[in-house]
Amino acid sequence: MSDALLDIEPGLAGLAPSVGDRLRGLRGPLHERILATVRAAMAAQGRSLTGGQGQGLALGVQTAVDTFVDAVADPARELTGTREVFHALGRTEYREGHRVDALRAVLTLGARDIWAFLVEHATAPAGADPGPAPADLYVIAGALFGYVDALAGAAAEGFLAEQRDTAQDWATTRRRLVTLLVQPDPPTGAVLHAAADAARWPLPATVAVCSVDGTDAEHVARGIGAGALAAVVGDAIRVVLPDPGTPGRLDRARQALVGRRAALGPTVQRQRARLSYRLSRRALALHQQGALGPDPVVSCDEHLLTLLTAWEPGLAGHLAGTVLAPLAGLRPTTRRALAETLHGWLRRQGQVVAVAEDLHTHPQTVRYRMRQLRGLFGPALDDPDARLLLTLALHQHPTGEPNRSGDG
Repeated sequence: MSDALLDIEPGLAGLAPSVGDRLRGLRGPLHERILATVRAAMAAQGRSLTGGQGQGLALGVQTAVDTFVDAVADPARELTGTREVFHALGRTEYREGHRVDALRAVLTLGARDIWAFLVEHATAPAGADPGPAPADLYVIAGALFGYVDALAGAAAEGFLAEQRDTAQDWATTRRRLVTLLVQPDPPTGAVLHAAADAARWPLPATVAVCSVDGTDAEHVARGIGAGALAAVVGDAIRVVLPDPGTPGRLDRARQALVGRRAALGPTVQRQRARLSYRLSRRALALHQQGALGPDPVVSCDEHLLTLLTAWEPGLAGHLAGTVLAPLAGLRPTTRRALAETLHGWLRRQGQVVAVAEDLHTHPQTVRYRMRQLRGLFGPALDDPDARLLLTLALHQHPTGEPNRSGDG
């Protein structure tokens, strides 16, 4: 908004001082006329001037009228105070849940009525209180409609400022709730319920946490819908899905995440949300390394073995280096062939023919290799615990050659 009415309509400088004085004399009836118009406009919007916002708007209209008539008499005076009044009204409009153009509509109707009022007085019969002369009305009209546009602009700025501030506060509130749900030490019931009430999020019985690449948490939550709660925690978006067992809810979440890399944690009781969060966080990290296959959206429940063996960086490599040590001194081609045979034999529970079919080789070849492996591993091949360790090691390192520098 301009600092002075003269900036809006420079022609005001040419008006005689008596024009402003006569306009000030019309202040009382002008107040009554405009308030009646504003009251009718608000009633058409289903609103009233009797509430807090209505009283504020009535005061704002009175301030706007007073400022305008005074500024016609003194067009160089600053309009900052009136701008601040309408900036505050714009903020209140947002808090009250009205549209950004609702206040502009009221202001426009008020401006038209001021103009009609001035025209009526300019053409008043002899003996009546005279208004501005017709020649002066054109200058006043330019000032009036420019002034109302400036007030509407200030209100729109206030509306958008409140919307922005509220969105920031809302994001902070949601992030606090997500953080409470996934923190190591579960909060007390009172703390969690208070945070959920502040976020307007009914606490569900079960949840699943999904970790998603990106930082646009609000966009992701809106796309998933169904009460999804999202916030950026660490280096990714964490989405809390309420009651994921609801029919179609997980399918909708997967559809909303098409084109993104994401890891869906298991469904757990709300009190165990941190487990779902930790699994999805680790799964997303592994997914980013290419360890969980080509599908953009992966489910932790479908990759539990990989999560288990790759949970602690370096542990799987150490495990493989320890339990596969008998293969270490072999030539690479021999080591690879024996490792693949051993892995197949463990998975097929010793069924030689099935292993041969999997490896596209002859059963006799499998038997020959198994004799070699028994010579290398001895009784370990008959020990359940040793076989489990061998299975885990070969799952991560099927060629029998672990990465000794560590795992991701």
